[in-house]
Amino acid sequence: MSSIELSSYRDQHFRGSRAEQERLLKLSSTVYIGNLSFYTTEEQIYELFMKCGDLKRVIMGLDKVTKTPCGFCFVEYYTRGNAENSIRYINGTRLDDRIVRADWDAGFKEGRQYGRGKSGGQVRDEYRKDYDTGRGGWGKLLEHRMETNT
Repeated sequence: MSSIELSSYRDQHFRGSRAEQERLLKLSSTVYIGNLSFYTTEEQIYELFMKCGDLKRVIMGLDKVTKTPCGFCFVEYYTRGNAENSIRYINGTRLDDRIVRADWDAGFKEGRQYGRGKSGGQVRDEYRKDYDTGRGGWGKLLEHRMETNT
């Protein structure tokens, strides 16, 4: 068993039972990375996360409409130990002036690289009420309200 505990977050779109999801999370060598700047590059991700071990691949999260980065990615390592190191040492550190979040993922499946928000990006960016240059400005719902009031 890993010395890095599983967080309480579970992907609500996981296709399978809760027990299967738990089993995969405990065996996974894939890490979900959140709170990235929309301007963080794949090269920056590789550079940072390779410090914890050999990477199999990085899958950048994309807005499903514009196909541009939308603030998350998946990092796949060859071993569980290297993935564990990334959660231990990189979670909570700064990249592109943002505090990144690293958490276990049950394993990347095609299609998960796209944002799930109504506007194409991440759901959290639709409800955000602050102005965040690293994540495209205002939240999408607030931006829409501002556009309709002008």
